[in-house]
Amino acid sequence: MENQGKSGKRLVLVSGPFHGHLTPMLQLATVLKSKDFSITIAHTQFNNPDSSAHPDFTFLRIPDGLSEEEVRNPDLVAIMMRLNVNCESSFRECLTRGPDHMEPVDKICCIIYDALVYFSETVARDLKIPSIAMHTSSAARNLVRPILLQLKAQGHIPVPDSMLQTWCPCISPSGSKTYHSPILEIWTISWRR
Repeated sequence: MENQGKSGKRLVLVSGPFHGHLTPMLQLATVLKSKDFSITIAHTQFNNPDSSAHPDFTFLRIPDGLSEEEVRNPDLVAIMMRLNVNCESSFRECLTRGPDHMEPVDKICCIIYDALVYFSETVARDLKIPSIAMHTSSAARNLVRPILLQLKAQGHIPVPDSMLQTWCPCISPSGSKTYHSPILEIWTISWRR
């Protein structure tokens, strides 16, 4: 269990469930802890962090309601959408009723959440707690995201085995004619305007 910071100010950090989202949130929590904030890491049951590796933080597990079948689904967008629907009321309940180790809601000075878990912003707004969205992705993600969404809409993601080396016609948001995907080098995406 965490020692209360001298300031008595508690921050609740809500992480996305993937490694590239957990690590930056835990790093931010470490910096904020060094500035004398009390830290609660709220996380879903799906792919939860190892609390024993961070004894200075309080960990709050948010029931996510995902079935084993949903967790095995390779469609990460569907998993995140389901998490956001399932976790909103659970998170609100955890903050308002709170388990024994959670401070009352009026002691929370801010909720810092991963942009993937946008249910946190809704709960923060409803409870009148300031909130900040943290984007853990790189600038390259912002360039690739529209392409991935378009490929998903066209049925190319998740990738069927039969299409692993198939040309995928797409509309280029940047006007480029040809683009070699940095994400899946085995794909070559041909742009058509």
